[in-house]
Amino acid sequence: MQRRTALILALLLPIQIIFLQILKNFPEFVEKYYSLGFYPILSKVSRYLFGWVPFSVGDVFYILITLLALRWIYKNFKRLRYDPQWFFIDIAASVSIVYFMFHVLWGFNYYRLPLHQSLKLQSDYTYEELLLTTMRFIEKSNEMHRKLAHGDTLRIDLPYSQKEMFKKSVNGYKNLEKEYPQLAYWPRSIKKSGWSLGLTYMGYSGYLNPFSGEAQVNNLVKTYKFPVVACHEEAHQIGFAAENEANFIATLATLHNEDPYIQYAGYIFTLRYLINEVARNDMDQFLEFEKIINPGIMASYKEMRDFWTKYDNPFDKFTSAFWDNFLKANNQTHGIKSYNYMVALVVNYYEKRPL
Repeated sequence: MQRRTALILALLLPIQIIFLQILKNFPEFVEKYYSLGFYPILSKVSRYLFGWVPFSVGDVFYILITLLALRWIYKNFKRLRYDPQWFFIDIAASVSIVYFMFHVLWGFNYYRLPLHQSLKLQSDYTYEELLLTTMRFIEKSNEMHRKLAHGDTLRIDLPYSQKEMFKKSVNGYKNLEKEYPQLAYWPRSIKKSGWSLGLTYMGYSGYLNPFSGEAQVNNLVKTYKFPVVACHEEAHQIGFAAENEANFIATLATLHNEDPYIQYAGYIFTLRYLINEVARNDMDQFLEFEKIINPGIMASYKEMRDFWTKYDNPFDKFTSAFWDNFLKANNQTHGIKSYNYMVALVVNYYEKRPL
């Protein structure tokens, strides 16, 4: 009976993979019945269950699963000699269960409607529109920097603890849901990661645990980017799996925040994406823009670069390649490069809106 169950579960793994290849052709179905139907209820329940716990319940789950997996391999390793077929069938059965739970609890969000469709935005733009939006963000970022730093040259440090920034992150979502109810975020369940040093060496600012619905932020990121990362992970929690879409929602959540420091962090975060996109099109224009950005803003960018350079290592390249392939396997056809879709969303959203 046990072997029969294992065989059935193992056979369900390729069936699941085929099902997902079919499902990606029906994003409207996923959007209506999962991302806006079943998942918001599930997400709120998990955040109510685990949000109050001071540590990551999901991380404890990962540790236990890893220990159990190692124990199983240790006890069953000899089966590779006399029973290799069922050894690998048992492994495939376990992978099948995890694969199923991943998609039911969160992963189906990879197959929902693209964000520009659900927010009724265009997905393309002209180079002239990019230049105009970039210039507007430079002017607004410079203006806010002068106001908060009382000059052009000083780098701004956010005057809040990480716990305070977590609390403040919700304000932007509350304002944002007035325009887009599907972006409502409550209750809050975001925590500092207990694996921050490891995350840093892997090149990650944060992550969502899809099994517990908990969002974690790398607490070594002590720069302007911290509140943006918090809003990014919260976007994942409400069902936006694509990294580029979570980045755009983080832009909206920070720019809709009533706190000027959180707003400032959002402006210079978004500006960096815009000027990088200009650089990919015209390096000379990029250098011209760079000249008119306040030195204090450039100092924040340098601080961020120096932070990651300090922890640069060969394993970082491996994890980047792994994440790129993971995105491609989950309906993000351009992998890491698809992050640039965020620029299209920013240009089209702010084309007719004031900053």
